[in-house]
Amino acid sequence: MKNYSVKQYQESDYANWNAFIGQAKNATFLFHRDFMEYHKDRFEDFSLLIFENEKLIAVLPANRVEAIVYSHQGLTYGGLVYSSKLIGEKVEHILDSLLLFFKENRVQSFFFKSIPLFYTSKGNAEMEFFMLKKGAFLDKKEMNLGINLAMPLTISKSKLKHFRKIEQHDLEMVEEQQLESFWELVLEPRLLEKYSAKPVHTSQEIKLLKDKFPNNIKQFSVYHKDVIIAGITIFETETVVKSQYGATTKKGEELRALDYLFINLIQKYKNEGKLFFDMGIVNEDNEKGYHAGLLKQKEELGCSVYSQDFYKMNLI
Repeated sequence: MKNYSVKQYQESDYANWNAFIGQAKNATFLFHRDFMEYHKDRFEDFSLLIFENEKLIAVLPANRVEAIVYSHQGLTYGGLVYSSKLIGEKVEHILDSLLLFFKENRVQSFFFKSIPLFYTSKGNAEMEFFMLKKGAFLDKKEMNLGINLAMPLTISKSKLKHFRKIEQHDLEMVEEQQLESFWELVLEPRLLEKYSAKPVHTSQEIKLLKDKFPNNIKQFSVYHKDVIIAGITIFETETVVKSQYGATTKKGEELRALDYLFINLIQKYKNEGKLFFDMGIVNEDNEKGYHAGLLKQKEELGCSVYSQDFYKMNLI
C-alpha cells in the first residue's frame, strides 16, 4: 500500500513499541514487551509495526507457527493496537498492508483474537468489520463474564445472605505484596487436586511479572485464624479489573471464602471508580462448550455475558 509499510518487531524496537502502547486507545499492560516476553521461549514472535509515511500508527502483537500467524497465543486477548487519533478508513488501509505483508512472507492463515469491548472506553470494532469484508469468518465465540461497575450491582440475594453470615467467621482480606503463599499453599495444590492441572503462570513467572508491573498485578488473600484459605490474583488496567486466578482451600470452600473475597473486591473497585470487573470466560471441553456451574456462579455475583470473538482468515 502506498505510504504504508509493515515491519517485523526487533529488539531495537523495544522503546518505540512500549511508548506507542502507552498512548494507544486500545492497549493494556499485557501488550508491553516486558509482559509479552516473559514466555518468549514458548513462542516464535511475529509481532508487527505498521507505519504511515514512517510514522508508527499501529502494532499487532502476534506469534507464528509455521505458516500460521496468530494474535499472540500467550495473551488473553489481542488484536490490532492503534492510536486514538486513527480514523476508521485508515484501519482498512492497515489491514490491506498486513495482508500484503503476510502473503510476501508466505503466511497461509491469520487468526485474530479481539479484545473484549469493555476494555476500551472508545469504539474498537473497525478491524473486525474490515476483516469480515475481506473474507474472514468467525472461528470461535466465547462467553466473557463481566460486571458493569457503573451500574447498580445485581449480586443475588442468596449470595448476599451467605455473605452476611460469612462476615461472622472472623475472616480477614489482605492485599499481599508476595504471591508465593497463595500460589504454593492454595492455587497449585487445588488445581492439581481438582483438575490435575497447573496454572498458566508458574510462581516464578507471576512474581517476575508483578515485580515489573506492581500497579497492575495485585494479590488479595483471605486468612482465617492466620491461615490462608483463599485468594484472587488481579490484573488491573486503568478502567478494568480482571480476576486472573481465584482458588480456595477445602476450609475456604466450607466457609465460602471466595464469595467473601469476590464481593468485597467488587465493592472496593466500584467505590474506586473502575468501570468493569472482568471474571473471564466459562468455556469447557464438553458438549455444551461451557461450564454451567461456573456460569451460574458468576451470574449470581452480578456478571452479565459479553462476547470475545475469534476470527480466521485464509490467505491462499
